[in-house]
Amino acid sequence: MKFRCLAPMTCILRRLAVLLLLTAAVAAHAQAGKDVLVVGQADREIPGWAIHTELPDGWTQDCCMYAKAIGVNMVLYRGEWTGEPDRVMVLNVWTSKLSSLEAELQDDRHHYLGRDPSGKYSVFALDNKAVACRGVFYEGTDHKDDVVVFCDPGLASGIRFSWSMTLAHDDAQKQDLLALFRRVAEQSRYMAQGAAKPNAGKMQH
Repeated sequence: MKFRCLAPMTCILRRLAVLLLLTAAVAAHAQAGKDVLVVGQADREIPGWAIHTELPDGWTQDCCMYAKAIGVNMVLYRGEWTGEPDRVMVLNVWTSKLSSLEAELQDDRHHYLGRDPSGKYSVFALDNKAVACRGVFYEGTDHKDDVVVFCDPGLASGIRFSWSMTLAHDDAQKQDLLALFRRVAEQSRYMAQGAAKPNAGKMQH
């Protein structure tokens, strides 16, 4: 049964009030600029998914122009987009194929050291309360550092995701940028498409 409006002017005013409230909410959200949300459609046995995190103050998010052009799901950057990888946080989401997060790390280290046999790596510590994540920090002989965090939302999700960022080894703001990066990774949450709340369970690896 559909409700009809018996007082047209009253209905118009109510709709206008709702529109104003929605506009104000959208404007406040845009001004706050704190949320990052990336979604993916269901694919066969893999349910639709969403990855949510916080956007650092003064940073810009992009999923559909620059990110799409370089084949990733999301980029976060500060200032103007230059096309250079330095100081850009990159989100990648893929269908999980390897057995564990440890396997993802081993595979990544193998490829990195294959390109730079004299490169060094160490653990990048973080604490994501909702999703199992592990990080690695690389120091390359090209004087570039790379930090990568791999996350596993669980077997039922069918996916894994990573955040990564490249920095000049002598970047004067490196520690501050790594702190922002750690915050983005730690606040990342997985949601099955249509689910009411982020996944609260942490897979054991």
